Amino acid sequence: MTEPAATVAAAEGLGRSDMVWVPSGHFLMGSNDHYPEEAPAHRVHVDGFWIDKYAVTNAQFADFVADTGHVTVAEQAPDSNDYPGANPALMVPASVVFTPPSRPVSLQDHLAWWSLVPGADWRHPRGPDSDLTGMTNHPVVHVAWADVRAYAAWAGKSLPTEAEWEYAARGGSRGTEYAWGDELTPGCAHMSNVWQGEFPMQNLAIDGYEWTASVGSFPPNGYGIFDMIGNVWEWTADLYVTHSDTLQTCCGPANSGDADRPASTSSGNRIPRRVMKGGSFLCAPNYCRRYRPAARMAQEIDTATCHLGFRCVKRS
Repeated sequence: MTEPAATVAAAEGLGRSDMVWVPSGHFLMGSNDHYPEEAPAHRVHVDGFWIDKYAVTNAQFADFVADTGHVTVAEQAPDSNDYPGANPALMVPASVVFTPPSRPVSLQDHLAWWSLVPGADWRHPRGPDSDLTGMTNHPVVHVAWADVRAYAAWAGKSLPTEAEWEYAARGGSRGTEYAWGDELTPGCAHMSNVWQGEFPMQNLAIDGYEWTASVGSFPPNGYGIFDMIGNVWEWTADLYVTHSDTLQTCCGPANSGDADRPASTSSGNRIPRRVMKGGSFLCAPNYCRRYRPAARMAQEIDTATCHLGFRCVKRS
C-alpha cells in the first residue's frame, strides 16, 4: 500500500520518515482456531498511529547506548534479594540463548534448547565469544522490558499496545491466517524468517537464515511495515492477561499501561509479564506455530533472550 505524498511529507517533517501511518479502524483481534491463549476472537477499535517500519536494529540501539550510557539488564548481575534461594552461581550477567540439542528431545522440555549463558547480551547475541560483525542492521535482541522502555523514551516514542501491534501486523488484511494471506509460503515464497525442518535439531534454513536476518529482508505487509512476523518476537506495552479477562473490564483494556505490576495468573507467577507478538526465527510448523498476527505469548519483564526485540510507535 503506497502512502499518499502528503502523508510521506508530513512524516518526514515530523522526523518520522522511518515510520508508517496506520489508519484508525476496527478489526477482529485474536483467533478461535489455534492456541487457547488467542481466544476468543473479538472486535477491537484502534485509533490511528505511527509505527516503525522496522524492528529497532543493533545500530540504532548502539546510538542510544552511546548517547545515554544505558546498561542493559543482561549486562548486570541480578540482585540476589530479588531471587531468594537462587543459586549464587547464576547471579551473574547473563541472557537466554537458543542452543540446539545434540540428540532427540521432548518438545515438552524447553530447557533442552534454552540456556542461560553468562556474557550473552545485545553486543554478544550468541554468547561472550560472539559479536555484531555483519549484524548492525539485524534487530537488537537480549533486551528486557526496562531496556525497551528506556530506548522508547529516548527516541520520544512508546511501545505499541497488543491491539495496535496486531492491527498493524495484519496490514489491512481481513480474516486471513497470515499477514500476507492464508498460505505460509504462497507459491513456495518465504514471506518471513521462520524455522524450516524439525525443531529443535534440524534447521534447513531454506529461507536463507538460520538466525536473525537484516530488517527488511522479506516483503512488507499491506501497510508497508516489515518483519512483524518471524525474525524476532516483539515486546508490546500490555501486561499479559487472557483475552477473556480483557473483555470483562468495564473501562477499556485491563492489560495495558506502563505500571510494572504483576498480572493475575493461574500459575501464581509473581514476576510481571508482558505480551510479546509475532513469532521468531525459532517458530516451526512442528513447534510454536506462532508466526501469525493473532499469536501471543507472555514474557517475564526481567528476562532477555536471543529471539526477542521490539519496535516503537507514536500516537500523535
